[in-house]
Amino acid sequence: MLKALLELIPDADYFYFGDTARLPYGSKSAETVAKYALGASQYLQAHGAELLVIACNTATALALPQIKAAARVGVVGVVEPGAECASRVSKSRKVVVIGTEATVSSHAYRKALESRGIEAREKACPLLVPLVEEGWLEHPVTEQVARIYLDEAFANGVPSADVLVLGCTHYPLLKPLLRRVVPPRATIVDSAESTAHVVAEQLRITPLKASTGEERRKLARLKFFATDSVEKFRRLGAQFLGLPLEDVQHVDLKE
Repeated sequence: MLKALLELIPDADYFYFGDTARLPYGSKSAETVAKYALGASQYLQAHGAELLVIACNTATALALPQIKAAARVGVVGVVEPGAECASRVSKSRKVVVIGTEATVSSHAYRKALESRGIEAREKACPLLVPLVEEGWLEHPVTEQVARIYLDEAFANGVPSADVLVLGCTHYPLLKPLLRRVVPPRATIVDSAESTAHVVAEQLRITPLKASTGEERRKLARLKFFATDSVEKFRRLGAQFLGLPLEDVQHVDLKE
């Protein structure tokens, strides 16, 4: 999500909160996810965030209304932008969505797609996130797991589906691999990229508070907060972002 935002909005300052101590969210209850997501959003607002982007499909699917109700700033989730992009590119009006157990169980994507006249098949792929976290982006095991999931999703779900929505922000790292295992007719829609375009358009209409040149030089351009090992976050974060993570601070949120 941050990588997509940096490509479209390179002149903003970013705070990134990674709740690494309490991952994965995808296997937790809606109540737990909402509590954790609210804590993270409150922490970011306390540090001066002017716009919140919920860069997690599970948190968006299970807690977006609660976050919006509690926030003092604008909030953008990843589900609606992903569904809107899928609706635009699908010719068959049939779409497959892959995500975590919690995202799929919420049926957030199915509801968003059906409201746009799209038939959706949701498929939980719980093994993909730990494989990405392990760094096995091109591993034969990862390809075999993905092939099993997607063969089932397309063959038993909606065989004429022509779009695959990546309903988890870990999955874009697997795009080259997924391209090999999805049917050739299927367009891959990255919900993170779709959301970045929505954020860019929102900031074009309502810009964030301008900083003076002197302030800009003093502010950290990228500041990261992690609830678990800073070193592990730096290593994995650099793999996601494609550049070194320098300013990473450990955070201990109270339960």
